[in-house]
Amino acid sequence: MSLRVTHCPVNVAGIPWENVQALRRKGVDARLVVFERGRLHPEADWSLDRHGGFARKQLTQGQALARLLPRTDVFHFYFGLTLVPKSVQFPILRALRKKSVFHFLGSDIRGKSRTELAYGERADAQIVGSYDATQWVPDAIVVPPGLDLRPFTPVPPSDNPRPLVVHAPSNRAKKGTDRVIEVCAQLPVDLDLVEGVPHDEARARYARADIVVDQLEVGWHGVFALEAMALGKPVVAHVKPDVVEQSAQAFGVRLPIVPATRDTLADALRPLIADPALRRELGARGRAYVEQVHDIDRVADRLIAVYAGL
Repeated sequence: MSLRVTHCPVNVAGIPWENVQALRRKGVDARLVVFERGRLHPEADWSLDRHGGFARKQLTQGQALARLLPRTDVFHFYFGLTLVPKSVQFPILRALRKKSVFHFLGSDIRGKSRTELAYGERADAQIVGSYDATQWVPDAIVVPPGLDLRPFTPVPPSDNPRPLVVHAPSNRAKKGTDRVIEVCAQLPVDLDLVEGVPHDEARARYARADIVVDQLEVGWHGVFALEAMALGKPVVAHVKPDVVEQSAQAFGVRLPIVPATRDTLADALRPLIADPALRRELGARGRAYVEQVHDIDRVADRLIAVYAGL
């Protein structure tokens, strides 16, 4: 019988859905169950579509857990959330000898204390997406976020002397969007801010970019940067040098993102604006990087290895 895994209870940035699809291709009996379908990422095998107050929602979630327990070997939880309250969730799983994983995605752990995140130790394993995130969850296994590269046909940057810069902030404050707007207004570029649009439309706009700016605050890249690299675009972002080194040692390839902070963004952009060949070279290196580190099928193999070690 194949391994049976339930991913739940949210589909943040589409990452859980991509993982489930890739695991299925590997022969794992995987499914995604969510509390509600997300506006930007509505994909799920089963949405509980909870209604009413707290008690009614808990009843809905408890009934879902009862249905899932007989057909699940591993519960793969995202974003620090469980199907029922943690105080109940883990005793039930232990009593029925079910395994569990907490998979953190970044903003759910960033800046929180060890005490605030101690609940993660109740699961049989903890996963984070980068070596940067291990500062908050030191015992976590690093599994980079995966990307299904099949829809991403590289579109090399143009020779346009006034290149198009694309920036897609999910949260303007966390991405340093005010600074991106300010710097781009001073440089010979056009700026496309992609916000609150369906994913297919967003990806079409990323494909027109000559240069992509991810974020200037966080210290590591997100899924937006991966999608840009998959499209063959040069990416500028604030990435910590020590984490770049750690990742290069772990994965055997160096992250080709151009490093920048709020103070150095203009200096980081100028060579890319002046040199279309450099834009294309960095774009090609970005595509090669995501193929080696973030291809969803490779990520699925890493997840299967995690499950096997529980």
